[in-house]
Amino acid sequence: MSLVLENISLKVGAETHIYPSDINLETGMNVVIGPTLSGKTTLLRLIAGLDKPSSGRLLLNGVDITSVPVQQRSVAIVYQQYINYPNMTVFDNIASPLRIAKLSKMDIARKVETVAELLRIKEYLSRRPDELSGGQQQRTALARALVKGAGIVLLDEPLVNLDYKLREELRSEMRKLFSQQKETIALYATTEPLEASLLGQNIIVMDEGSVIQSGSRDEVMNHPATLRAAEILSDPRVNTISGLVVKANIAFEGSVSFKAEKKLADLSDGPYCFVLRAHHIGLAPKSASAVQIQAVVEMTEVSGSETFIHVTFAGVSWTVQQDGVHSHEINTAVDLYFEPSDLMVFPAATNRREA
Repeated sequence: MSLVLENISLKVGAETHIYPSDINLETGMNVVIGPTLSGKTTLLRLIAGLDKPSSGRLLLNGVDITSVPVQQRSVAIVYQQYINYPNMTVFDNIASPLRIAKLSKMDIARKVETVAELLRIKEYLSRRPDELSGGQQQRTALARALVKGAGIVLLDEPLVNLDYKLREELRSEMRKLFSQQKETIALYATTEPLEASLLGQNIIVMDEGSVIQSGSRDEVMNHPATLRAAEILSDPRVNTISGLVVKANIAFEGSVSFKAEKKLADLSDGPYCFVLRAHHIGLAPKSASAVQIQAVVEMTEVSGSETFIHVTFAGVSWTVQQDGVHSHEINTAVDLYFEPSDLMVFPAATNRREA
């Protein structure tokens, strides 16, 4: 099963909400990631048929569905709010689209119990939504979407209102769930790189109404096409520094210099923007090729089982991600190390990725 968006765009008056884009969605879990107002929800609405594109086509298995009304599309939507009917039981909430489709009572009962068991809410079928926890309410909304057997399931930040533990639990369940749905295309919208990396087989990166990169999870996460894509795909923020390549040597501004080897060896002489993710910097070298930097601690943050060290050197501020809970005194010197192979490199004047 496949869904192809060809040159799809949306303009409302003089404003462009989605710039012309080509997107391929395959069976399984696809993720669209971008900051707020990047166009994620608008993209989902175009696929659902709630909005009509200004240009382009939507092809489902090669069939043009651009003009097919929303009622006739095989689409289900799950929103970030727990949208359930408060006066109905969980069973009736899940069964509602099947009753609209006029299935028999026996078929409805069988389908509802199957999806409720899959999402571990079977014991709550006789309860009403206000008797459920947030996670159970979202499972109910998800069950109502899945029970339709829709070919396309659109998930608009469905876990954003849940606490961390529930989000972690449901992420795991959803990843497993959609790997079992052999005839379903799921598109999950998120602002969080962690969700994108955990859930997405394929990832679409959006910014200001444009698709700036798409591809397999490994390709997109490990090889951002632009500096902006790297920023969107990283949490905590990426670390950047200007540098110069001269005769196969790299020199960071006012800091260290080292030999350009392996994938960096082909860089032409000139200025570049060098980028490192926080977890690629450590307080001890991993190998003999590690580059050492001397920095000063500005602040330390502990988040769960990780410590984030905010440092300055050569006039720039960086964040270092350290496993475990640690404390570092402010204004003390610290030696940092990174592997040159972990560097992402972008031309200084543009956002195109070079290495």
